Amino acid sequence: MKNIAENNLVRFISISKKKTGLFANFRVKGMKGGASFSSSIAVDLSTSEVTAADTLERIIDEAARIAVREFEKSKLEFEGISAV
Repeated sequence: MKNIAENNLVRFISISKKKTGLFANFRVKGMKGGASFSSSIAVDLSTSEVTAADTLERIIDEAARIAVREFEKSKLEFEGISAV
């Protein structure tokens, strides 16, 4: 694995605590159809089926599943030139 973009991978970055709860942070990079993309995803751990007592591996795995599922479901839309 030379480059994360070549493999369309979701990479775990960190777990952060904010006022609204605990979040698992991921970075996504990839290439598809001649376009490259990069994105940051933060998953609210209260929406997953894990608790703080679970192992770190289980927490990351469950949050990654949510991140991939929601990223695949997202419909991106071009804002248009008029917004510039």
